Parts: sequence; C-alpha cells; structure tokens
Amino acid sequence: MDLQAFLHRQSADYADTRALGRCLRELVEAGLDQLPLPGSGRTLERFQRLAEVGGHDLGLCKLYEGHTDALAIIQQLGGSPTPSSTWGMWAAEPPDARVRVSPQGQMVALNGRKAWCSGAAVLSHALLTAWDEQDRQQLVAVALDHPGVTITDHGWQAVGMGASGSVEVLFDGAEAQAIGNPGDYLQRPGFWQGGIGIAACWYGAAQSLAERLRSHCGHREEPHALAHLGAVDSALHAAATVLRFSALSIDAAPQEDAEHLARRTRAVVENAVEQVILHVGHALGAGPYCKDRQFARLIADLPVFLRQSHAERDLAALGQHVIKGTWTL
Repeated sequence: MDLQAFLHRQSADYADTRALGRCLRELVEAGLDQLPLPGSGRTLERFQRLAEVGGHDLGLCKLYEGHTDALAIIQQLGGSPTPSSTWGMWAAEPPDARVRVSPQGQMVALNGRKAWCSGAAVLSHALLTAWDEQDRQQLVAVALDHPGVTITDHGWQAVGMGASGSVEVLFDGAEAQAIGNPGDYLQRPGFWQGGIGIAACWYGAAQSLAERLRSHCGHREEPHALAHLGAVDSALHAAATVLRFSALSIDAAPQEDAEHLARRTRAVVENAVEQVILHVGHALGAGPYCKDRQFARLIADLPVFLRQSHAERDLAALGQHVIKGTWTL
C-alpha cells in the first residue's frame, strides 16, 4: 500500500494524541516512514510525502515529520535506529528549559527539562538536543520508557495542533546515546534541508484547504469566489515551484550549505499559505469552519504549525543573506 492509499483509509478525525500515536505506529509497521533521504536524488519525493500527510491532518504530520526527520538525522550521523521504533525530534531551546548531558560509561546521562516535546506520551524514542560540560550542543537518543524519563502534562494548552501533545519532559539521570559529535546537529547539511521539509508540510495543508474552494467553484458560478480561486492558484503555484526548485538544488549539491535556500523557500511558502488561508476563508464563509470537520481542524491547526517560522526574524536573517546580492532573471 502506498502512503496516499493508507491515508485515504483513515478517518482524519484524530481525537487525541493517542489516536495520532496509533496511526504513526501503523505507518511505521507498513514501512511508510521510509522516505528518501534529503540529497539522495529523490528529495522532491520526500517533500511530496510530507505534503500528503500535511494535507490529511497536521497533528499526524507533526509526529510523522519529526519521526522521519529523526530517522534521516540518525542515518546521516552514522547511527542505526531501533527497528519498529517511533521517534520524536526535539530541538527547541527556550532559555528556561535545557537538558544537560554528562558521560556515563559508554553512554551518557541526561538531566533537566525539555520543552515542546511533540508526541512525547505516545512515542518510543526521542532524538533531542542537550548541552555537554563544555556548553556544546550534543544530539542524543533516548528510550522514553527509561525510569529516568518523566513525561508531564505541562506546557501545552493549545487548541490548534492540540492533539500533537507538545508537552514538557523531565530527565533525571536518564541513560542515552550520543549521536554524532558536539555541534553536528546544526552543522550538517541536512539541518537546513530538513527545514524545507517543514515548508512542504505547510504546503500540503494549504493545498487541502484550497481543494475545498476549487470544489465549491466547480459547483456554482460565483465571480468573487473565482477571483479568490485565482489568487489561491497563483500563491500555490509559487510555493510549489520554489519547493521543486529547492529539491533539485539539494539533489544537485547535497553537501552544500542550504541555509539561504531554506530561508528563501520557507518565506515564499509561508506567504503563500497565509494567502490561501485568507482567500479560502473569504470565499467560503463560515460554512466549512462549522460543518466540515477536517477543514475546521486544518484551519485551526495550520496557523499554529506555521509559527515554526519566526516571521520577521526569519525575514531579517534572509535579508542578511541577500544584502550584497543581485536579482536577475
């Protein structure tokens, strides 16, 4: 079974984090988490699969993207994930929630609190950033059933993306394995390549919303709705074009620094998605917000998921990249 057929069989009505966890496990058992690695020559296929899940349900996509990102990182850094495991990728570093890592024989010990841990209650393992005794960032892998791991219900009051269960996790001497060397998480080419994968998730959700407007316009002749559909088409076309270009660029030079490419791509897709949300809402009115459950979930979840962008801060960083450049056709 391919991913699209699997998703088509699902109800797209995930009541809570446990329902998302069950679906993720089924995806893993079916081998549908084995995506082409970024830079493998099939990067666009990876982005397409992420977009498919994003268009189905963004809570599931949050867990699926984190899981597949963790698998890619482990392979890129020379590790081997536990068979049939489900992974979180937790790299948020708010100043009030840091995990410290210290040597413990062949393994390391984790102590501290990690915030924004999506799916913590339903995953088997996590890949997370921690800090060593020299204050260097170190990636570590930990089994979440270790007695030194406490999964709380704190830190998550969301309505949009509520089912993703992005809670705080406490570590008290939890045994973990160091993955790669200090600094590898941010320095590897895959870091920014993975950031473009997030934009593919945004695109998939926006495309799903846009399909409601296309269907609406196919059944009734409304000039204003058609104008909104035209605006949506131009926005999605721009986003799809830049995602395809990014995939080709990554495959052509998989070891190159992709920061500029990623920041530009994410900015274009973010702007396109915001336009889709605006135009679809104006065209369709309150009806689908109130009567179409999947639409209502996507329209509530997408603005929250989109805030993985840092808005003007990211645009300023992009501006620094292009301040001495030129734009040519």
